[in-house]
Amino acid sequence: QVQLVESGGGLVQAGGSLRLSCTASGRTFSFYSMGWFRQTPGKEREFVAAIRRSGGSTYYADSVKGRFTISRDNAKNTVYLQMNSLKPEDTAVYYCAAHCSSNNYYYAGCYSYWGQGTQVTVSS
Repeated sequence: QVQLVESGGGLVQAGGSLRLSCTASGRTFSFYSMGWFRQTPGKEREFVAAIRRSGGSTYYADSVKGRFTISRDNAKNTVYLQMNSLKPEDTAVYYCAAHCSSNNYYYAGCYSYWGQGTQVTVSS
């Protein structure tokens, strides 16, 4: 069993930056691919970014490409999401996910473990 705890959400003005962190319990963190998703009320959970277990490959939604960066520190069991040039449409609850059992990193159903979410609000 893996537990994921997100932090770093908050309120920021448009154009600002935030860095989300997700720390995982357990010693097998380095074996897992990791992802970030986001969700707004009434909508399905949306893919944001993913990173393979080695950190060598990253994947992004078109809506965040060039603004967000996913990275990981396996020694700290932590994955990060650096969010720059934030827009009001980035407002959502952001979720960390672990262990996609296939290469379908964009699909929420691929992931076995989820954090509780952290709210990001971008004001205009």
